[in-house]
Amino acid sequence: MSEQATAPADQYVLTLSCPDKQGIVHAVSSFLFMTGCNIEDSQQFGDHDTGLFFMRVHFSAEAPVTVDKLRASFAAVGDSFQMDWQLDRADDRMRVVLMVSRFGHCLNDLLFRARTGALPVEIVAVVSNHTDFAELVASYDVPFRHIPVTRDNKPQAEAELLELVRAEGVELVVLARYMQVLSDDLCKQLNGRIINIHHSFLPSFKGAKPYHQAHARGVKLIGATAHYVTADLDEGPIIEQEVERVGHGVTPDQLVATGRDVECQALARAVKWHAERRILLNGRRTVVFP
Repeated sequence: MSEQATAPADQYVLTLSCPDKQGIVHAVSSFLFMTGCNIEDSQQFGDHDTGLFFMRVHFSAEAPVTVDKLRASFAAVGDSFQMDWQLDRADDRMRVVLMVSRFGHCLNDLLFRARTGALPVEIVAVVSNHTDFAELVASYDVPFRHIPVTRDNKPQAEAELLELVRAEGVELVVLARYMQVLSDDLCKQLNGRIINIHHSFLPSFKGAKPYHQAHARGVKLIGATAHYVTADLDEGPIIEQEVERVGHGVTPDQLVATGRDVECQALARAVKWHAERRILLNGRRTVVFP
């Protein structure tokens, strides 16, 4: 008689940032060892500019270990190092709302990737200030919410969005070419939980020492830019940038088509990395663990 196959161990992800000091890696690895966990993958980065330490650990554990027990017992370690930390099950799909206006290429790309399992997300709704893509969204069996936005009703429209976020337990809002400027208050309430795709090069460096400015903003590539949304328009921490070279013979329409492909690629990677908890905020920059 063959031995009964054992159930696979549960998978978890721990991310943290804190002031850099000796003993952080030892404390984390010792905690995981003492709680019967096994490290599958670990990445860390110490930023000499900010004096902060960043870490992402993918580990496994068998019952009776649970995510709630792990969080409760890790709190003491987090407090001792002044950590900003998060611990989640690796197989939990992040709950996401997509927002779009009248350019649907990024929307369709994200819907398809989520449907095929290329993105570890659950799209709980698509919100738009127009109805152009209601039929497309319905074809993916995703709820469509039309929230018109005018100069007079913008506070009410944003309140409706926030209520949707709270009611559905939304962890991430993605602006998939949503052409409305969000209020400062909304940006603050969803800080670190809104990703935007910008259809041009960001940021635009002016004045002296442009490369020093680029380093301070954490530029990855020159091209379409996926970034977190802040109250400063198009100035949020950069997550990913994509580039495509073009020759002198391209037409404006060909440039638009190429640009749409570049936007889709950069945004999809940013959403995937956020959903896999690979991104940590580092002031105006990001740490992205591959």
